[in-house]
Parts: sequence; C-alpha cells; structure tokens
Amino acid sequence: MATRYDPFRDMDRWLTNAMRQVPSSPGMPLDLFRQGENFIARMDLPGVDPSSIDIDVEDRTLTVRAERRSDVAEDAQWLSHERPTGTFARQLSLGNGLALDRIEASYADGVLTLTIPVAEEAKPRKIEVSHTASPKPAAVEQKESASA
Repeated sequence: MATRYDPFRDMDRWLTNAMRQVPSSPGMPLDLFRQGENFIARMDLPGVDPSSIDIDVEDRTLTVRAERRSDVAEDAQWLSHERPTGTFARQLSLGNGLALDRIEASYADGVLTLTIPVAEEAKPRKIEVSHTASPKPAAVEQKESASA
C-alpha cells in the first residue's frame, strides 16, 4: 500500500514540540496547511510595512523577516507598551518534494500568505500499462482456417 508523501511532517512535529516549550510566539503567529497541490503558510504581520518584508530560501530553509517600526516619539512616557516593534524573523525547514523556485508570496490586511507548490516529481501519478496481443499458437490458427 502506498503512503502519501508529506514533506512538512517532520517540520510540523518540530514546530509542535517547540510551541510546547514557548508559551507564545508574538512576532509571527503561523498557520500551515495543505490545499490541493500546494502548502499554504499564513503569518500575521499587522502594522508591518510591506516593503520591509524579506523572504529568502537557502538550503531548504525559508526565512521571513519583517520590521514593525514605532511611530511614537522617543520622549513619550509609556503607560502600557504591549505591541512589539523591531525586526521579526521566522524560519521554516522545507522538505524534499517542493517546488522552491515557484513559491509565491502576497500580503493583504496584515497577513503574509506563502504558497509553496508540490514539485511535479513528488506528485502521485498513474502509470499506464501497455500491452500487445500475443501470437496465437499454430494449432489454433489451423482450426480457425478449417472452420472458415
């Protein structure tokens, strides 16, 4: 029985273990799922200037960096400061079987969406079996000629 190949299985296990150790990841919360022949990663980046978003892929590691700048004067007296500012980064280890040269990114309403397609060679495919008629034995051919 064939099993379905999932290049993110190990990464998901790693992320699950990491999230157990860290109570929250305020910089870039992530949703990751498969939809058809693509993996979709959505990261919350509210208040980030889209021109500050930098995405790199090197040695099967995808890195996302973004910056949220503070628009408050330096001499302001803070009463509450819960919204983080500065540069944030998140890395994803990508498995084999993904088309790294066809990754697409879009940013809308504070959410960065990465579409990571499955490579053609990793997609399941049907293999057609070719066949040819086998030659009939001579005895069968003689019977057919006699009956005709």
